[in-house]
Amino acid sequence: MGKLVSIPFAALLRWLYAATGSYGLAIILFSLVVKLVMLPFQMKSKRSMVRMGRLSGRQAELQKQYAKNQQKYQEELQKLYMEEGINPMGGCMWSLLPLFILVPLYSVIRQPITYFMGLSDQACEALREAAITLGYMPEQLKNGAYGAYEQIYLSNFISQHWSGTDWHGIEGVGDRLIQMHYNFLGVDLSVQPTAAFSNFKLEWGLIGLILIPVLAAGLQYFQTILMNKSNGQSQQQASMKMLNLTMPLMSLWFCFVMPAALGVYWIANSVFLMIQEPVLGKFYTDKLNAEEDERAAKRDAERKLRMEEAKKRAAEQREQDAKRPKKQPQKSGDKKPPTTEAGRVGERPYARGRSYRADRYDEKE
Repeated sequence: MGKLVSIPFAALLRWLYAATGSYGLAIILFSLVVKLVMLPFQMKSKRSMVRMGRLSGRQAELQKQYAKNQQKYQEELQKLYMEEGINPMGGCMWSLLPLFILVPLYSVIRQPITYFMGLSDQACEALREAAITLGYMPEQLKNGAYGAYEQIYLSNFISQHWSGTDWHGIEGVGDRLIQMHYNFLGVDLSVQPTAAFSNFKLEWGLIGLILIPVLAAGLQYFQTILMNKSNGQSQQQASMKMLNLTMPLMSLWFCFVMPAALGVYWIANSVFLMIQEPVLGKFYTDKLNAEEDERAAKRDAERKLRMEEAKKRAAEQREQDAKRPKKQPQKSGDKKPPTTEAGRVGERPYARGRSYRADRYDEKE
């Protein structure tokens, strides 16, 4: 599976190298092409991250409200995400795609003869044997196995001894062999920056090797802060502070122990991302603001419509009441005495009932 992914990456990098003649510039352009291809996915991720960032205030309120009940807090948080139609993992999944690019690119950089040139293992071994006759000393590990970066050193040695040797005449090589120019701005991109400490001198080649991982870590730090700011996330959160430190330290370590060419890719990717993040952040912030304004205007319109309908119903009710015949007031002469007076006996106002008859109990003669 790794080979299937590495082959198209190698083809793209080989085409860019043939067009520019510079390995470092080819890697920078490779990073740009990958960024453009992944832009639709990163736009989706950015939209999700911006929407989550806009809910950070409400999330903080929930966290404060349910500080002593984490289960209730998670339930309310999921409810909030469902109401807003947000998938909290939607932004994270797409943002991890650049890490998966590093794996096949690392294989292409580490094994240029196999992937970049597309030669077989037998052809690589034949090139190695021919290079040994010219003084090449292959890097070896235990049990006679060649080192992880041995193909880089071999291709670099072949490029340095390109003239005077019929490399293309070696069996299985043919026209696929490419002279690799790893020097970029005075720095050898085939070397690991850790090698600069073994025999350090005040030379730009060694200083540049050390600056590559340092610059990669520094850009990674500013990139993380810029992403959080454009997403609307608070830098005061402990998780954000930890992420701001973890990613740059990882970048520093990886770029020191891997070939400098991978560090150049890391730097270029960070630069392009630092340009992309503010642009996408402003775009989706303005878009979400417009959507919220539209929803607010729609709610206001619906409220006004309900108010107008209520006024209309009230006017219709008043019109119907006006058309109904009015009750005639009773004349004062026809006014019946109140029950209290008709039933009064002395100081007892309700002593007599309505069926009172004064002669009810008189004896009949």
